[in-house]
Amino acid sequence: MIPVLKKLTGLYNWYVLVILTLGYLTAELGHFLIGVTSKDTAIDVPYGDITCQLNKTEPHYNFTLFENCAAALNESSCSMLALDNGERYCEWNRNGLGIEYQILAGPSFIAVYTIVGIFLGIAADKFKRIPMLATCVFVSGASVALLGASQEYWQLILLRMIFAAGEAGLNPMSTGILSDLFPEHLRGLVMSIFNWGIYGGIGLSFPVGRYITELNAWELGWRLAYYGSGVFALIIAILSFTTLKEPERITIGEEHEENMEQNNAQGGKKKKENPWKVMIQPRFIMLCIAASIRHTGGLCFAYNCDQFYRVIFPHLDLGGWLFFVTFVIGGVGVLVGGYVSDKIVANMGIKSRVVVLAVSQLISTPFAFGSIYMGPVGAMITLAISYLFAEMWFGILFAVLVEIVPLAVRSTTVGVFLFVMNNIGGNLPILMEPVRKATSFQDSLAIFYAGAYLISSILFGITALLMGKNQPSKPKGDQNLAGVENGGFTITEQISSQPQINKVTESHYL
Repeated sequence: MIPVLKKLTGLYNWYVLVILTLGYLTAELGHFLIGVTSKDTAIDVPYGDITCQLNKTEPHYNFTLFENCAAALNESSCSMLALDNGERYCEWNRNGLGIEYQILAGPSFIAVYTIVGIFLGIAADKFKRIPMLATCVFVSGASVALLGASQEYWQLILLRMIFAAGEAGLNPMSTGILSDLFPEHLRGLVMSIFNWGIYGGIGLSFPVGRYITELNAWELGWRLAYYGSGVFALIIAILSFTTLKEPERITIGEEHEENMEQNNAQGGKKKKENPWKVMIQPRFIMLCIAASIRHTGGLCFAYNCDQFYRVIFPHLDLGGWLFFVTFVIGGVGVLVGGYVSDKIVANMGIKSRVVVLAVSQLISTPFAFGSIYMGPVGAMITLAISYLFAEMWFGILFAVLVEIVPLAVRSTTVGVFLFVMNNIGGNLPILMEPVRKATSFQDSLAIFYAGAYLISSILFGITALLMGKNQPSKPKGDQNLAGVENGGFTITEQISSQPQINKVTESHYL
């Protein structure tokens, strides 16, 4: 009986991983669903631009017809455009874009997400995490379901902000819980599986947002996608409340040994680190700027890709391809990045890590441009290749970050780093809208998506030059951070007189 109980205990830990991953996946699904349903949502809950756009009556893509529709500036001129047989190939309708959409997708979410996340992370260090995490899943699920019932634009904004407050606590709390449940030799795998929830949520947003909306069951249209996603999240919240238990907090890492060495060298006195001294270092500032630009590119694509391919290729259904690229290729990219960071360059020093970070983004850049300017087949192929290399940055970035930040002030400095990165990366995409109107959808996405990859690669290269002498990393002192995602903050836990628990936790973005 005892061996059976031990096996069940081991399965329980993996059960917790499944529940936490599903909770994170449903939150990310709710986060990016607006980018897929925006046109239908904008028609039903009026917001955004009204333009002349190519409809789906043309069986073969014709760039000339597309340009003709885009050139029509009013409804009358749009209605006059027709094929030789008299069939109209344009429609005058809301396109789901505009400044109102950009605010709904980005700033309204980020403003709450980054601020609330810090307070929830601090609370997670002092109180039981399971009840708080279950509450966060419940809040995010309920707000997504209510989004489906919205009748006014301001209701969408308000519920989006409430949703952000709920999702803000999921990643930091889940990461801490999983760190306590799994041994160090499994921690990298566990964190990678958990953070795959990001790509699972983004990937599922395409078929859920497209096909459930088109199904129009009970004449609910886009609303059913939100109702279904919200209800599923509520089920996960109930399971979290009733089946998970608070794990015992344990110390991880080698900080205790380092503190002992420092105490012996300084006669028992611990050196006090100044977080501001760390944050004004050129390498820290440059790394923060580079990461913010890279984050901008990822979010610009995530918020606009579905609408972009609908506009450029209105006759094709690319939802399945977008699902595959984000769901599968994005997840593989995170795992590859974590492996590269932890296995290949772990003993080559911080500078080598940053070089790999710069090179991966540089390789992804031309393929990112291809995904914008090529035809449908070429666009999907180049997008998959770009995603594979671009999404390697998660694990490598955090491996570099925790190595350049002193343990004693890691909570403050890394928290500031991620707060800045999320606010810059989450709010800059709003600039896409005026650029899109001044140029084109393709050019604006090329600048803010593919261009951001290129600029971040250059900035990461400059950061590598500021890293100083390339010294090998300490094998025993490294944290395995494979798959840690880029959107939150870190918390350094202290339990009475026990050694500090260094946990890198975060919340969200591409």
